[in-house]
Amino acid sequence: MNIGDKAPEILGINENGVQITLSPYAGKKIVLYFYPKDNTSGCTAEACSLRDNYSALKKAGYEVIGVSIDSEASHRKFIEKHQLPFTLIADTKKSLVSEMGVWGEKSMYGRKYMGTFRTTFIIDQQGIVEKIFTPKEIKTKTHAEQILDFIQSAEK
Repeated sequence: MNIGDKAPEILGINENGVQITLSPYAGKKIVLYFYPKDNTSGCTAEACSLRDNYSALKKAGYEVIGVSIDSEASHRKFIEKHQLPFTLIADTKKSLVSEMGVWGEKSMYGRKYMGTFRTTFIIDQQGIVEKIFTPKEIKTKTHAEQILDFIQSAEK
């Protein structure tokens, strides 16, 4: 997935077992963020940054949707534990992470494994990707501020 590409219509199943599609968000902008795992330190910091700045993002016209390969039940616990005000997609079949190009080989302490690359896509009102925050760019504790800075610079 690259800047200028159309985001997929079917995003997946959320924490409540409801299929989430792009159509209901027509006319709204979306922060679609992919993260490796519920309740890990970096992913929690990122989710809490988005939670703490959620009203500013909403005021700017953005909806936040998180995606990981964790289960619906895991997402429900993560949302409850951290009072997350946005939906989380349970991409257990790895279809959206694959389609968006954020699934691949990672390595930690010399061990190679398959996983989700922490990536955020900013999607405009027509469903077109207008910005991609790559894993190296994302600062988990201040990610929402990074997004808000992008929004402000894009509006100028």
